Amino acid sequence: MLTPHSEPTRERGTEPASARAISAVLTRPRGGGSAPPAPRTGTPRPAYELPVLLGIVTAAAVLTLWGLDGSSFHGFYAAGVRSMTDNPVAFFYGSFDPGNTITIDKLPGYLWPQALSALVFGFHPWALVLPQAIEGLACVVLLHGLVRRWAGVPAGLLAAGFLTLTPVFVGLGRSVTEDSPFALLLLLAAVATQRATERGQGRRLLLAGVWVGVAFQCKMLEAWAVLPALAVTYLVAAPTALRRRLVHVALAGAVAFAVSVSWMTVATLTPASDRPYLDGTTDNSAYGLVVGYNFLTRFHGLDAAAAGSVAPNESLRTAGTGPGLGDSVWKMFSPGIATQTGWLYPLAALGVAGGAWALWRRRAARTDRVLAGYVLWGSWLATFFLVFSFGSVTGHTYYMGVVAVALAAMGGAGVVRAWRACRKGGRRAWVLPGVIAVNLAWCVTLTLWYPHFFPWSVPMAAALGLVALVLSCIRRRPRLVTAGLAAGLAAVLLIPAAWSASALSLRYNQPGSLGRVGPTNHRVGNPLAKLGPTRERLLAYLTAHQGGAEYLAAVPGWWEAAPYIISANAHVLPVGGFTGRVPYPTSGRFRELIDTGRLRYVVLKRAEATRSLRHAVTPTAVIMRWTVGHCTVVPPAAYGSGDHAEALYDCGPGHDGRPAPKHVKVSHRR
Repeated sequence: MLTPHSEPTRERGTEPASARAISAVLTRPRGGGSAPPAPRTGTPRPAYELPVLLGIVTAAAVLTLWGLDGSSFHGFYAAGVRSMTDNPVAFFYGSFDPGNTITIDKLPGYLWPQALSALVFGFHPWALVLPQAIEGLACVVLLHGLVRRWAGVPAGLLAAGFLTLTPVFVGLGRSVTEDSPFALLLLLAAVATQRATERGQGRRLLLAGVWVGVAFQCKMLEAWAVLPALAVTYLVAAPTALRRRLVHVALAGAVAFAVSVSWMTVATLTPASDRPYLDGTTDNSAYGLVVGYNFLTRFHGLDAAAAGSVAPNESLRTAGTGPGLGDSVWKMFSPGIATQTGWLYPLAALGVAGGAWALWRRRAARTDRVLAGYVLWGSWLATFFLVFSFGSVTGHTYYMGVVAVALAAMGGAGVVRAWRACRKGGRRAWVLPGVIAVNLAWCVTLTLWYPHFFPWSVPMAAALGLVALVLSCIRRRPRLVTAGLAAGLAAVLLIPAAWSASALSLRYNQPGSLGRVGPTNHRVGNPLAKLGPTRERLLAYLTAHQGGAEYLAAVPGWWEAAPYIISANAHVLPVGGFTGRVPYPTSGRFRELIDTGRLRYVVLKRAEATRSLRHAVTPTAVIMRWTVGHCTVVPPAAYGSGDHAEALYDCGPGHDGRPAPKHVKVSHRR
């Protein structure tokens, strides 16, 4: 599509101002094969750097902050945040309910900023999304600084721009998921590692370990996937003796481990009676929550039962959006994931291959700064790419934020290096135009899976590509070669930019959801966040008849309990955890709550109650079955409800006390 041309010898000052402006973003002084030295403190910044960076950050702010007033609550996590604003115990442990009965099914660290935001601004949907938007903007600035220090100012600006126009980045900034703070913390760890590697400073590497440990509070064991990249970078490139490098890496690893397990240690040492039950576990252990439920169960064929965890919902294993979501490397190229993350795969591959080739030709010294950067980002990208290829992330594309960061870094560095080769002419001058053509074809191919979504983007990108071809075919006009390559790059970025910009419409992205942007996002609003008239009347009845009970009612399933917590901060007893399979409360604990008057009412779906009479497999089903067999149904007219889908059971003093059927076995163990 594009043909390269060698640049004739001419004085730079004879080029028009427009050509010099375009070239300034992509070029460097011509001496040497390495990237230009990173600007140090006190060195004037290039005149174009700050305005361009401010423009990129402004674009990122618009994409992530626009329309946050239309945010919705995520039923499960919003209920947790509402409960966490109640008391310090709920805040620290991440309680799902205000009674501190059970936690959410993850470590609570990523929800702490959301809870603080809710305390400051009030419990509103947008207040829970705002921290992720701010964290996303910080990611753009940090990535620019990291790549700038490694590969120069133009590469840093391009990396920041690439990340801003990646749909998954926009989605994370408008979501309530843990991956926006997770990416930010890993970037902070990378900054500390970069500085430590430049001077061989072990104390800075310890700081990287701290950041990884804090990231563990967001994504648990996934945070450790970055450790090989950080460790190898320091071991390869730090300007100090090997023995000292090994000691520094070992100490940093110890710090990362200590900070990582800090919350788990506190939870383990705290008596179970003084904290909520840990969701996702069969034994109320932090180990079962972190290692079993949130790690082993994410990989097919691994038995998590021995790790003290329940099996996840089948949707975690099978649900997805778009074809090709099986566990293999090809999953990362499937339209469901690639349209959110992988539009710039060819440019990132150019960065990897071009960097390896340049380092091999130069025989770079071990402490070479450019070598250290390629080791860091190459290891980062390869590790997370493989982890997500075989982990059961299915259609949850928000996992891909850390992949998008590495793709943007490699893409920015690759484009700048290939651009310099193109300007020098020779056999390598074809590389950048060729990769741009391949990348444009890749973008068009991905859009074919969604032909009715912004159909104008493909012909417009093709038109820009044609302009790039025409400009690059005009010989002896180096400024036109510059303009042609710029047009080709714009053609590549047009389609992902259109996908990212679609987030500004509620049709294609609901702020407060799980981060997907584009035609595969169908979530508008969240019915779980509202009680509705029938449940409002039921809540009024329960409140009026609560008496001295601790809980208003027991409600099997988080999806049934969430509306009461989000709308009214009601002290309901959630049964079964996120999956419905968690053995808490046990049937014995449930009977104890009934017998001591701490619980009187149980709200059941009539269809589920009927099924529980026939199948008592899970602990939740046993409780439901006992309730149906021993408690009295409150007439719907008593609380003004004509809805017969839900049934309210009174298990307090005066209920009918019918004995349980002989075939029902009720365990009294805690």
